Amino acid sequence: MSVEKAIIVGAGHGLSASLARLLSKSGFDLVLASRNVEKNYKLAKETNAILEECDVTSIQQVENFFKKSDNILGIPDLVIFNPSARLRGAVEELDMHAAKKAIEVSTIGALSVAKEAATRMLPRGSGSIFFTGASASVKGFANSSVFAVGKFGLRGLAQSLARELHPKNIHIGHFIVDGQISSPFDTNNELDSKLISDEIANAYLQMHRQHRSAWSWEIELRPWIERF
Repeated sequence: MSVEKAIIVGAGHGLSASLARLLSKSGFDLVLASRNVEKNYKLAKETNAILEECDVTSIQQVENFFKKSDNILGIPDLVIFNPSARLRGAVEELDMHAAKKAIEVSTIGALSVAKEAATRMLPRGSGSIFFTGASASVKGFANSSVFAVGKFGLRGLAQSLARELHPKNIHIGHFIVDGQISSPFDTNNELDSKLISDEIANAYLQMHRQHRSAWSWEIELRPWIERF
């Protein structure tokens, strides 16, 4: 059986680190992409991953990154889009240049990564492309309009791609992470009141392993005591 290959875009601490560790432990070859590669040196060594720099708001950088990954990894079996940009504030006080940049992370960035991933997976006829959403993907909050625009857009992209690519054997997944995330080593997480990052990572791998006769395109994850 050939080794599976995965790309995590927006790699760093927290969830993406849990994803990298789980995938490495599960036998995947990994490439970790982020704007700041220095922060991932330790994680890359731990997971035997290759680090590459990529700002997802730059279409050219995304294209260049995937070309590099072609030589390093080949065609990926799993691509996870994990970047996020939050800008809080009353709508009348927003810095629109900063707002535009934040929204581009979750929209243009996600679309660019999805395009490059799908372009490579479609000729082979298999692969998974997963997106990390949030509570803001399905419900808007006061003073969080920028985040809502980005995350609602991300969810719409995932839903559209699922309808387009599922019949072509490309699995699309959108994960609504509804609640605070803690590391598995957080001793203050009493009664599992926060989502444990390792358990979220398990859900990603389980979705990647789903048989196509029963694919999910979206899963909502929240602690057992979280209010709906």
